[in-house]
Amino acid sequence: MAKKASSSSPRKAEPPPAGADAKPFVWRRKDLLGLDELSAEEIVHILDTAESFKEVSTRSIKKVPALRGKVVALMFFEDSTRTRMSFELAASRLSADTILFTAKGSSVAKGETTLDTVRNIEAMGVDIFVVRHGQSGSPHMLARQVRASIVNAGDGQHEHPTQALLDIFTIRQKLSRVAGLKVAIVGDIAHSRVARSNILGLRKLGAEVVVVGPPTLVPSAITAMGCSVSHSLDDVLAEVDVVNMLRIQFERFSSSLFPSVREYHNLYGLTAARLARAKKDLLVMHPGPINRGVELTSEVADGPNSCILQQVTNGLAVRMAVLYLVSQGSE
Repeated sequence: MAKKASSSSPRKAEPPPAGADAKPFVWRRKDLLGLDELSAEEIVHILDTAESFKEVSTRSIKKVPALRGKVVALMFFEDSTRTRMSFELAASRLSADTILFTAKGSSVAKGETTLDTVRNIEAMGVDIFVVRHGQSGSPHMLARQVRASIVNAGDGQHEHPTQALLDIFTIRQKLSRVAGLKVAIVGDIAHSRVARSNILGLRKLGAEVVVVGPPTLVPSAITAMGCSVSHSLDDVLAEVDVVNMLRIQFERFSSSLFPSVREYHNLYGLTAARLARAKKDLLVMHPGPINRGVELTSEVADGPNSCILQQVTNGLAVRMAVLYLVSQGSE
């Protein structure tokens, strides 16, 4: 008689191999609020589901009826281009109806609370809210107060789970694994929700993570998340398999956190000369938008090691998977 598969560790890279006694994984969450609350098995299930949706974009008719009859509201209280359009297209390809909300010119600008706004829109028959908000924890508050599913599209400086999922999906696609890899996340760690979600997801799937940047942009407490810290890109570049170059978020600075953009680029910018000292197959990533000549040069951004546009492509499949799964969890 076959032995039952043992329960997987939270940091195991892949789920237990399917056997005669293995039970199919069932998604039970109505919301996706962050990677902190997900198990490794749940993360892998999202990635596997995204894999199944990836081919939809290659069809002549790029639609499936998975969310036909559902309504998805895109609630963007912060400006966004890639994330908003990616979710909008993902919902459309799943055959859902979409409502686009922006805070400018809305009732929020007239003093209405976020919760009242969402409750009023929910009363119109919305099934899923995709929420980007400048206040950390806003999607979590909404998930406790409304019956519809909530998907976090970025909250304050807390998390950006779907960006991390598409990053991890791209790493797995390009390098065939996540466990055992060493990933450097470089730049503005202090203001980056992308960095936090990536650290959580990568660590749960068995990768080693080092964050790199000037001391003013790398909080010492970040090591509590299980990553290491370096203040020298040159010291770590030769030993990592993936480098994720974060955007310097100038709009979030209250004062200058480094002497000049030129100095930052000289110390932490990814150039062709630096890339030549790295592993030949180093994977170069960036969540966008790129500050060319700051985080990395155009030669690197558009070069053979870059998978930046593939991240954007993969984001569509990942967000299709997330919308589909939370709709199943709510049912």
